Order: sequence, then structure tokens, then C-alpha cells
Amino acid sequence: MFNYYRKELDWGGRKLILETGKIARQADGAVMARYGDTIVLCTAVGVKSSRPGQDFFPLTVNYQEKAFAAGKIPGGFFKREGRPSEVEVLKSRLIDRPIRPLFPDNFRNEVQVVATVLSHDLENDPDIVSMIGCSAALTLSGIPFFGPVGAARVGYQDGQYILNPTAEQMKNTQLDLVVAGTSEGVLMVESEAQELPEDVMLGAVTFGHESFQPVIQAIIELAEHAAKDPWTLPEPTAEEQALKARVDALARAGLEEAYREPAKEARHLQVDAVRARMLEALAAEGADPEKAKARFHDLEADVVRSAILDTGRRIDGRDTTSIRPIIAEVGILPRAHGSALFTRGETQAFCVATLGTGQDEQVIDALEGEYREHFMLHYNFPPYSVGEAGRLGSPGRREVGHGKLAWRAVHPLLPVKDKFPYTLRVVSEITESNGSSSMATVCGSSLALMDAGVPLRRPVAGIAMGLIKEDRGFAVLSDILGDEDHLGDMDFKVAGTEAGVTALQMDIKITSITPDIMRIALGQAREGRMHILGEMAKALTGHRGDVAATAPRITVMNVPREKIREVIGTGGKVIREIVEQTGCKIDIEDDGTIKIAATDALLAQRAIDWIRGIVAEPEVGVIYNGKVVKTAEFGAFVNFLGSRDGLVHISELQPGRVGKTTDVVNVGDPVKVKVVGFDERGKVKLSMRVVDQATGEDITEKVGAKPGRGDRRERREQQPPVEAVPPEVAEQPAIGE
Repeated sequence: MFNYYRKELDWGGRKLILETGKIARQADGAVMARYGDTIVLCTAVGVKSSRPGQDFFPLTVNYQEKAFAAGKIPGGFFKREGRPSEVEVLKSRLIDRPIRPLFPDNFRNEVQVVATVLSHDLENDPDIVSMIGCSAALTLSGIPFFGPVGAARVGYQDGQYILNPTAEQMKNTQLDLVVAGTSEGVLMVESEAQELPEDVMLGAVTFGHESFQPVIQAIIELAEHAAKDPWTLPEPTAEEQALKARVDALARAGLEEAYREPAKEARHLQVDAVRARMLEALAAEGADPEKAKARFHDLEADVVRSAILDTGRRIDGRDTTSIRPIIAEVGILPRAHGSALFTRGETQAFCVATLGTGQDEQVIDALEGEYREHFMLHYNFPPYSVGEAGRLGSPGRREVGHGKLAWRAVHPLLPVKDKFPYTLRVVSEITESNGSSSMATVCGSSLALMDAGVPLRRPVAGIAMGLIKEDRGFAVLSDILGDEDHLGDMDFKVAGTEAGVTALQMDIKITSITPDIMRIALGQAREGRMHILGEMAKALTGHRGDVAATAPRITVMNVPREKIREVIGTGGKVIREIVEQTGCKIDIEDDGTIKIAATDALLAQRAIDWIRGIVAEPEVGVIYNGKVVKTAEFGAFVNFLGSRDGLVHISELQPGRVGKTTDVVNVGDPVKVKVVGFDERGKVKLSMRVVDQATGEDITEKVGAKPGRGDRRERREQQPPVEAVPPEVAEQPAIGE
């Protein structure tokens, strides 16, 4: 019934199993990939023909996590999986990036790749399993794909690289790097690092590439048994060759002139004019305008690439290592906690930092379990940043991916939460864009956080590198423009400090690059990063030492765990009252840590004193401020320590005899009391008599120590017993009778 095939290998100390032919048999390619007890079903389907006029490759990659994979039921009202989470979007991009360059240039058929997580052992991340499974599914499908692709995660600890570290090992590693590629070379890198040197990063990439070669071989062996017949790709016709030559003749000279214009807007206007003249001429000749547009794009790439390789001159006139002019400014917004405007050439990021409390943390419900994130970085790319009119909606995959890259770059420099207990949010609004807005976000976010008083260990900066590679040579470009990114072969982004790299992301648009090219790119990126850090230092060299005046001040205090219930109160009554009357935000953790946030120091101190009063134990001999809450014939009850009350016996209200309690005090009166002891039930005994009610001074010696009723009872109990009187003596008459 099934044409079932299976391939198994030991990889990184665990078994990797690839199966096909049993599940999802109507897909063009379907592979069940298993690593440990993490299982992902990966499928690939391609449409047999392209749409008329299709001028791009419509590839869609969807990674989806099912709650049942971890034995969970989804939250929310509907109790089913909804829109993709940020994690699912990021992993969809992770799969997409290494496979996209491996389809033929002229392939325009729609392809959909789906990775569905069916089981998660909470030890092996499904992302690597998904990348391998999707590569295998495409290899088996018959769809034109120049794979297979392998992938691996690399950790680094104690000077050693770790292949596919487990979730437990990831807690202590200095590096989280994902690398993917073919047998020839690397196609994609995504990483976060703890300020590691460039040679360690390059070594990690090389280690990962070498480590996944057995996986590529296993996919090839599986394909030898289970692959479908490859699709036939049409060869270029004589008509298409003639159209290409005609486009070249009509547009090359104009494009060469246009790409000498350094200003982006003016350059694009010239390119549009050249395109319009070409299409007008070809329309008169009866040529297909859609095919002509595709040839025009190819010609653009050739003009730009040839100019760089042949003359070393880039679109805006720079050489290959120069950085565009940089202006860094901070304190732009008066009410923001921290703000910065970072401008590099025609790219500009407006970054704003906001400090919040634990109540502002993001709650994330993942397969691994629910956790809280106290640092958020949100990247927005409005259409006006590139001079266009478009729809403003929720963040797309690009916005999520760029924001996460900047998050990875800044995250290793943040202070530990125990020492700086704020929730941090940075918003990066891209107000202009012409290349590397994500790296501008890194620079702007670093400045905004330092402007807000966040004690970053060091400032962090980022730079995007490009590559032009032809048979006659290659050129590595620093600080690439948007056109150089679009028409080049590599987008290589490196972020870090003067001490080392914190984030590295690389996407290759050709089949692979060599380690030598990566080494040159990393070295050139370091030089550029040092220059950018120097320009940023003109605005701010480090954090301001204290949080912004508009930010909340957070005070951390600890109370005994058994006292937490008293601070919260029945149904939260006590804590709600404190919040309502002081206006503070108060977070209480299970270990007894309490964080009090307020913009007003007096209100914060009031909340602190209130909580201290609740958890404090009364001490004998200490004088407290209190308030009469009840009166009785035998005395007054006084609230003097948080919610704690004590009794002032009528004999302790004032020196001398007191007729009735209300002659001295009434409900609501403020009084000063001294703790004089505890009764047999542990109730507090108070005295007003021995305290000067005007000054709060202890006047025990002045008025004379007069024992209270409880003390007299104790003293009677301590006196020796009276001997019994003989009856005969007791019956004798008294003298004088």
C-alpha cells in the first residue's frame, strides 16, 4: 500500500530519521523528520505552470506549531491555533532563506512548503529538524531545486563548539548560531553571541557546515530511492535571446548614466525614464512588455555589478570600504524615557526607549511552556520611508525578522534583570530607507537605551556588507545601499561592540561563498563597526547614570514568604488599597521580592512604609504612630503597624485616673503609643501614658512606671503563696472588740 522509505543516521549524539511514502502522499514531496522525540512533517507542492505575466518566483514557506506536539491545549476563547506567532514567523523565514536561492532564475511557478511540528520533546528545537525535512521534501518532489540543503545549530562553551546543543545546554552557551548550506558552501547564517571575536564566529560557521555534510548525504541517498521525476524546464528561445539583445541596445547607455547619480530619488527617476523609453520603443516593435521588464532588471544588475568589479566605483561614488556620513542625536523627544535619531546616508531610524515594570512584561505561550520577556524591540517600516504610498497594517514577516535581528544584537549587552528590574521596550520607526535599516535600528536602539539610563555594558553598532561575485573576481562592499542589496549576491549583517560580535546574519543569493570571502567580509565589517561606534560616541559615550526623570523609579524590597499573603490581603484587598491610594505599580513575586514603581518619590516611600508596616513585627519598647479604630469601656484599640492593632488599657491612656475612654480619645484620633508587652494570647499591649503625645518622647521615668493590668497579674503570679491561717487564730476577736 505504501512506497515507504526510511533513512537513519547518528548525528550529534542523537538519531536523525527521515521517512517518506506513508503520510501526505498526495504532496509532491513529503518527509517526516525526527530528531530525538521531536517530529516535524514537511511537505512541498508546486504548481505545474506559471501565471501569465508572472515576473517573480512565488515561494511560500509556512512553519506551524501544533499545541498537541507538547501535550497542550491552546489558550484563548476558541481553543485552537490562530494566527502565526512571532516564533513561527521567524522560523518560517529561517527555512525560506537557504532554499530560495536554489531555484532556477527563470522559474516562476508557485511553490508552497509547509513544516508542521507534530511532537516536541522540549530538548531538540524543531527549527533544525524543519529545515532538514523541508530540504528533503523539495529534493524528493521533482520541483526544480538545486539542493539538498543541510542545517545545524552551533553552540560555544569553554572554548569548544557544540553541535545541536540541547535546551539545557543552551542556557550556558555563549553562542546560538544556525547555519545552512549545500555541500559546496554556506547559504545562510543566523546568530546571537556574547561579544565573541570574528575568528570564533567564522570557526562556528565552518564547524556547522562540516557537521551537516552527513545529513546532505543522507538526503541524497533517500532521493535515490524515493525521488520523483524532475520537472522539465523550458530552454531560452531564440526570440528571448533577441529580446535580451534589443533591451541591452536600447537601455544600457541610459542605465550606465543613471547609476552615476548618487542621490537615490534622482537616480530612480532616471532609471524609470530609461525603462519608459525602452518599453515605448519595444511596444512599437510588437515585443512583450512583461518579458522586456524582466530583461531590463537583468541589465540593471549587470550594469551595477560590472561598474563595481571593473572600476571599484559604487553607485554613490564610494569605494568598497567607505561608510556613508553618519549623524547620531539623542534626547529628541522631551517626554520619552530615551530617544535617538540615527542617520546614515539616506537611511534613518527614529528609536524610542520606554521603561516599564514587571506588569508590562510580554507573556509568551510557547510549546516549551509559558515564559515572560522583559525586553522587546519593535521595528516598523512605513511606506513613506521609501517615498511610496501604501497600506499601514500589522507587522509583516520582514518587520518581525528585522526587529528580531536588532533584538539579538542588543540583548547580550543588557544589564541582568535582578540589578535593573525594568521592562524595556524599544520602537524603531524607519523614517528613511536606502539600505541596512535593521543595522540603523541596532545603532539607534543602543543610543535610545543609553539615553534612558539603561546601563548597557557597551554601545553596540551594526553594519551591512554586500558582495559582487563573478567568474572574473569579487568585491566585498561595506555599508551597502538598497540597490546594491537588491542587485548583489550577499546580504551580510554584523552587529557588535568594540569587544566582539553580538549578532550575525548572512543570506546568500548565489549557490555558496567561500570561507575566504567570509573572512574578508568579517574583517571589513569590524573596521566599519569601529568607525560607526566612533560616530555614535559623539552623541553619547555611555548610559546617563540614572534613569530618565520621566521614567518610573523602581524600589526592590524583600519580605518573608509567609508574609506575602498579608501584603496581598483577602482577595487582593490590601494590595489594591495600597495601589489606589499611592498610585504606584507593585509587583509581588513568589520568593517575597516586591517591586514598587512610581514617578513620585513621596508616593513610592508611602507605599514602601505601608508594606513594611504590614510585614514588620512589633517590638517591645518601640514607639509607633497610630490611629484609634475602636473604643470600649476598658480602653481603646489602636492601629499602629500596618494592619496590626493593639489595646491601650484605660489605665494606660494618660497619667492619673480616667473616668471613661472617650474622655481621652475617640475613633479616628492620631496617637503615639509604646509597645509594653503581649498578653497570654499574643495580643499587643500598648501605652499612651508613657509617651509625650506632642513630641513622641518616651516619658516613662517622668511619670513613673506603672504596671498595666496584665503586668500586675504576672507579678501576682510570681509572688510566693500566702501561708494558710490556723482556724483558731482566725476565730479570735480583733483587738478593740
